[in-house]
Amino acid sequence: MSQPDFSIGLFYGSTTCYTEMAAEKIQEALNTLFDFPIVELFNIKDVSLHKAEKYDLLIFGISTWDFGELQEDWESSWDDIKQLNLQGKTVALFGLGDQMGYADWFQDALGMLHDELATLKCDFIGYWPNQGYEFTHSRGLTADKSHFVGLSLDDENQYDLTEERVQTWCEQLLAEISDL
Repeated sequence: MSQPDFSIGLFYGSTTCYTEMAAEKIQEALNTLFDFPIVELFNIKDVSLHKAEKYDLLIFGISTWDFGELQEDWESSWDDIKQLNLQGKTVALFGLGDQMGYADWFQDALGMLHDELATLKCDFIGYWPNQGYEFTHSRGLTADKSHFVGLSLDDENQYDLTEERVQTWCEQLLAEISDL
């Protein structure tokens, strides 16, 4: 594939390194699919979210903690989201959670991030089917509850599915980007 005429910024927060490892897998998969190092990776602990404004396509990664709580770096940056100018930008999300230990709050932070970004009038891609998961409730589902608002990973209980899910989701993103 020839060099794309757009840029991708991947921003994540990670406390225990699982979200960081997922971000690196997504970066590697997309760079391989594009056959070009197109994805720049940023830990929001180290950079301002305002850096996201310079990218055409954004990927944000967040994990849900305990009883539906935000990951600490996202919590610290939460008020900055409203100040971003992302109107017309294309955004994809991924989240990590524990569907067995926290079945009533699985991927809640993913849904909270989606709802916060939706007020900025950005365009979302990368919704992910909710089949293959066992949970009771999630704020990370679409209105019809058929999909998560982004890639849903559970490295606590389904680590063996992460690689395949990341690859499939990245291929899905590539197809959706091509349709833009």
